[in-house]
Amino acid sequence: MKLSVVAPVYNEEGNVAELHKQILASVTSLKDKKKIDEFEIILVNDGSSDKTLEIMKTLKPMKLISFRRNFGQTAGLDAGIKAATGDILVTLDADLQNDPADFEMLLDKMNEGYDVVCGWRHKRKDSFSKRYISKGAKLLRRMLVDDGIHDSGCTLKMYKTECFNGIDLQGEMHRFIAAILRWQGYRITEVKVNHRPRVSGKSKYNWKRMIKGFVDMISIWFWRKYSARPLHLLGGGGMSLFGFGLLMILLSITDKLILRQDLSDTALFSIALFFCTSGVICFTAGILADISIKTYYKAANLRPYNIKIVEEIR
Repeated sequence: MKLSVVAPVYNEEGNVAELHKQILASVTSLKDKKKIDEFEIILVNDGSSDKTLEIMKTLKPMKLISFRRNFGQTAGLDAGIKAATGDILVTLDADLQNDPADFEMLLDKMNEGYDVVCGWRHKRKDSFSKRYISKGAKLLRRMLVDDGIHDSGCTLKMYKTECFNGIDLQGEMHRFIAAILRWQGYRITEVKVNHRPRVSGKSKYNWKRMIKGFVDMISIWFWRKYSARPLHLLGGGGMSLFGFGLLMILLSITDKLILRQDLSDTALFSIALFFCTSGVICFTAGILADISIKTYYKAANLRPYNIKIVEEIR
């Protein structure tokens, strides 16, 4: 069994050397205990503007991936995951708040038969504002994506490498990896992990990432429920709008014939035409989206379902 450790790094000159030291100590211990045979450490320099890259080049053993500029944490994770050659992947932040000593606990839990083991920072050492925002995001996440875990924002997670076949991470989607994989049928669990206060550097979390995360949450919700059948969403919505508009047209005609009301005195008929037109446009968009989705799956050689195993029983 080979373990690949992936960590995106951005402006962490005060932490990166200690991070590598702690990761190396953890994976070496796992190897000494015969829990893994090999390991690799992959650090992704996400366009750091301080001395982070200079320090990283002095660390070994390590596979270094360096971006030309800052592309974000999700891009760093995606690049590291695609470069990994291990049977099992573990990801973590570079700010030393995640504890590499928890790797063994994650691995032991995975050996119980799970595909993904997520870290749960049950005693977070973050600021009040960050924890408050996380609680609001957690409520929205439960309503829209329902990943079944307490702490989707914890980067410390362990995966079987096969989980990422055909998956490209974009935007702020690293928070919703568990949701995507659960949707595809992988077995997911979580364990309580150690969370430490930041001792060096600054947090990269800001309001822009919060907005991007919300938009990505909507995207995940759509893909989870309607990726293989967008016509059910847009077509159903279009039919509802058209039906409502048609009802308003009948109402306006009734007013004209029975109540002798001049239609020029009310906006009812214009509003009805607006709803009917919107319904037709929405239904047409659903048909076009359905065609596009089918073309996408065919071109990418993907399927809207996930096969775990094929057995021939005689």
